[in-house]
This record gives sequence, structure tokens and C-alpha cells, in this order.
Amino acid sequence: MMNLSLIIPCFNESDNIAEMREQISGIRPELELRGPFELVLVDDGSSDDTFTRLSVAFADWDNVTIVQHEHNRGLGAALRTGFAHARGEIVVTTDSDGTYPFTTIPALLDLLRPGIDIVTASPYHPDGGVDGVPAYRLLFSKGASFMYRVLLDPRLHTYTAMYRAYRREVIERCPTTSDGFLMVTELLVGALLEGYRVAEHPATLRVRRYGQSKARVWQITRSHLRFQAQVLRRRLATLGRQPRRARGAS
Repeated sequence: MMNLSLIIPCFNESDNIAEMREQISGIRPELELRGPFELVLVDDGSSDDTFTRLSVAFADWDNVTIVQHEHNRGLGAALRTGFAHARGEIVVTTDSDGTYPFTTIPALLDLLRPGIDIVTASPYHPDGGVDGVPAYRLLFSKGASFMYRVLLDPRLHTYTAMYRAYRREVIERCPTTSDGFLMVTELLVGALLEGYRVAEHPATLRVRRYGQSKARVWQITRSHLRFQAQVLRRRLATLGRQPRRARGAS
């Protein structure tokens, strides 16, 4: 089994692929020092030449899997496809557009110490930050994370970042159903409710260098509101019960 799987979903990211390869190449030796390493790339039905460029850019790499959806299915579906092809004991998911630099992956992994099951990037942590991100995106994202802090654990500042490291057990035992952006929050919330422990990696969220964001803010906001209502009902229904493991963020 691989020690580490790096999963990167891609949708119309043709302009980002050269930079992505360069940054991952820079940290590849350090990742391989930690044990066997594989890269899983999921082209989520791009309408540009993303799949072709991925195939060319990583043609000379060992342990690379490139999967292509026939049509665009959404971020959540792309991540589940990546999970299905990943063999690592540790699974890292990150954005293809470099909003969180690939070069910070080793620092993220350093926080996955014994007793920690997930490490999540956290721009809303007091030591995190944002750089050039449009105000409307921050309003949506910070507002959603605030509501999850009220519902779940106020010690965890960011619930919406896709950039994370997971122990394989979390992915296997916390199923998700959302095909869209909500899925990353759904997975984190499910893990917290099951008692898995989460650490935050204070990070800087940067505006993407190429292309445009794929996020549809109002659609995502509605999905979070519906999911938050489900979480509240679940919390009320299970009030007083003890989870399998010690609950909370660290």
C-alpha cells in the first residue's frame, strides 16, 4: 500500500497544469522521503484540453493515475472518484489552481501527528489569512464556517477548505452524498460527529492566478443552509450520546 496519496480534482484547468507540475516536482523528493507516494488526478469532464495536458505533463512520472469523467459531475463526485483510486494510508486533497500553494503540503502533513485524524487548512484561524480573494467569496465562506462553529465546535475556525490531509479510516467510515462543493464540509462534519480529531493548519488563501473560480455562490450557500439544518436535527437527536472516539478539534 502507498503511504501517501495526493488527490487533485481538475475542471478546465489547462492554464494551471504547468505551474502545478512545477510546484509538485519541487516537493516530490520530500514527500517520497516519507514513504511511497502517488498522485491521483481527476479531470471532472473538462471542456478544454485539461486531460490531454495532464497526460503529457505527467507522462514521465511513476505512480500517477489520471481519471476522466465523461461529463462534469462536481467537486464532491471528483473527490470520491479520487478516493476510489487512491491507495495511500494518508490522503491529501488540494485545489488544482494553487489557491493553497502545493509547497505547503509537507507542513500540512507535519501536523498529522498521533491522535490527529484530519488536518485542514484554515485561513480563518487567527494565524491564517486571505490574499486577494473577492469579498463576496469571503462573506459566504466565513459565514458558513461561523454557523458550523456554532453547531459543532467553536475551536475549529474553517469548515469549507478542500485542502486537507486525512487518515484513510476517516474516508472509509464517513460517507458523503453531495456532488458539489458542500462535500468537503460534509466529510469534515461527519468525521467530527463520529468523534475523529481535527487539527488546523493556519494557511493563506490566495486568489487563483489563472482562469475563473468555479464556485456558484448562491447555489453553494443554499446547500450549506439545508445541510446545517440537517446537522442541527442530528445534534438534537443524538444529544447526550457518546461517540465512538473522543470528540472535538485539537
